[in-house]
Amino acid sequence: MIEFLRGRILARDGTHIVLECGGVGYGVDVPLTTLARLPEAGAEAELHIYFHMNEQAVRLYGFALGAERDIFEVLLGATGIGPKTALAILSATEIRTLARAVVFNDLSVLTRIPGVGKKTAERLVVELRDRLKPFADASGDEAVSSAAPARHAAAGAPAVPQGPVALTAAALVELGCKPAIAERAALRAADLLGLDAPLEDLVREALKHRR
Repeated sequence: MIEFLRGRILARDGTHIVLECGGVGYGVDVPLTTLARLPEAGAEAELHIYFHMNEQAVRLYGFALGAERDIFEVLLGATGIGPKTALAILSATEIRTLARAVVFNDLSVLTRIPGVGKKTAERLVVELRDRLKPFADASGDEAVSSAAPARHAAAGAPAVPQGPVALTAAALVELGCKPAIAERAALRAADLLGLDAPLEDLVREALKHRR
């Protein structure tokens, strides 16, 4: 069972990366939250891995934080939630925000996540409330402290940005924007809509400011 990989990023294609470990290239699907923390191709990264196998395929899903992988696995335990939907949920919201929305039955937060309608949100609340409670109770730092950051920056390099602005910028980069333009557009969108705006709204607004 593969649970952790450390290696050099050979390629990034959307939210799919190829990580070279010991001469073997592993294809790994990641959420936007992890993508925002990863360096460019050629640099080293660490990923906590969820190994998924069914009759059709074997796939690896990677996460910068151990807590993200834990919640991914919890989400897969809900009725009707597969890996694709679980990745979309983690891409659209931070760990503690998601956990608190489920624990406190905040359907307005859950239904803002792409692909999650009212019935799915209600099912998440009923089926996962107890399992996500530890993440809701933890402070913001504690909720994400179960793993070291995936990025290995050189001494003196700036910290990797996180949060809504970073996720919005990462989404724009995957849509073809240059990183500097994506960051400026993401900052502008956050300034106009606020950091609490849904990720899809931030991305939509940021696309208007790609210049």
